Order: sequence, then structure tokens, then C-alpha cells
Amino acid sequence: MNKKFAAALSGGAVLVLTLSGCSDDSDDKVNDWAKKFCAQAQPQLQKINKANAAIGQKTEDHNPPAEVQRTDSVAFQQMSDAYKALGKAVDEVGAPPVDDGEKTQQAAMKELNASSKEYAELKTKVEAVDTKDQHKFSDGLKTIAQELGRISAGSNEAMEKLESGKVGTAMSKQKGCQKRPASTAPSGSGAAGGDASPEGAAPDGKDAARKDSTDADAKDAKEKDSSDKDAKDSSE
Repeated sequence: MNKKFAAALSGGAVLVLTLSGCSDDSDDKVNDWAKKFCAQAQPQLQKINKANAAIGQKTEDHNPPAEVQRTDSVAFQQMSDAYKALGKAVDEVGAPPVDDGEKTQQAAMKELNASSKEYAELKTKVEAVDTKDQHKFSDGLKTIAQELGRISAGSNEAMEKLESGKVGTAMSKQKGCQKRPASTAPSGSGAAGGDASPEGAAPDGKDAARKDSTDADAKDAKEKDSSDKDAKDSSE
């Protein structure tokens, strides 16, 4: 259960901006907006990733339930504060200077503030989980992990509202909004059932296929060596 929880965290709570890498000349006003927003967003994104890493590490190390609970509580509060700050940043920077910019701004603010509230509620819930009974504690983490996945989806959707079109292109040029390393899930506990990548994402399909092919070839070679040896022993 702890591994599943850590996987949910690394696959869900980590907020990284997956922006397009286009390099066209965006409008100066759009670039200026992206520069201002990303400058404020960077420390908050780092805070979210660090909080997630702390939870994953504490869970992976199989610490006592009470320690895991304390770490989760602190981390969820940090995430709540970070999402609230991101919502404030979108408000302070103003609407992106593009078509429907104000609508995009309001939608993003709504989702980010909602995520902040939900992480605060998650903090309260994890503090209420029974740490004296391992079975109840595991069940509690399972429920929290499920809620975490739902909250994370909403959080990422909020950021995606800002990442479309010219705004996304402008943001992709800003260091503060570029994709950063996320915590890695425990081996064999990735969201898709495999090892997590350095970015905390599921392995690439082609890589997985190559790995399966390599494993199969190794198995065939081993079986062939065994058969050849048996044949040699028989002839002797």
C-alpha cells in the first residue's frame, strides 16, 4: 500500500509544465506576461515538487505510520500554500494579452484556488488516519491516494489553461516555467506498473518494448545454452 501511495504522489501531485517547444516570435506583451508569471511560479513549483519528494521518500523508507502521517500533513500544507500562491500570481500578473485572456485567467485562478483548498482538506484527512492500526492506516492511505489523483488532475488542468497557443509558446521560453525533474516512484510501483522515469512519468512505450525484446532474447539464449549443454552431456 505504501508503494501505491508513493506512486500516486509521484504520478499525480508533482506539477511540471509540459509546454510546447515552439520557437516563433511571440508578441512582446505575451512574452512580458510569461516572464512575470513564471518568475512568481518557479518557487511555487519547486515547493510542490519538494513536498512530493518528501512524502515519497518517507513512504519508501517504510517509516512508522506516525512519521509518515506527520510528513504528509506538512507536505499537503505546503502544496496548499503553493497552489494558493500560483492562483495569486495569475491574479496579480493579470489576464494574458490574447483572445479570451480574461476568461483563461479566471478559469485558471478558479482551479488553482480549488486545488489549494482541497490540499488543505487532504491535510486534515491524513491527520485523522489511524496510525496505531497498520491495516486501517494502509486503507486510509489508499483513500487519500485516490483523492490525490483527482485533485492533481484538476491542478494540471488549471495550468494547461495557461499553456495553449501564444501564451504556452512564451512560457516555454521562461526558465521558471520549463519542465523540471520530479521525484521518482519506487521501483516497480509506477502508475503504469513499471519503474518511474527520472521525470516521474511512466516509461516510454518504445523503451518498454525494447526492454521486453531484450529480456526475451536473453531468455532464449539461456535456454539454448542449456539445451546445447544437455546434448553434449548425452553424446559423451
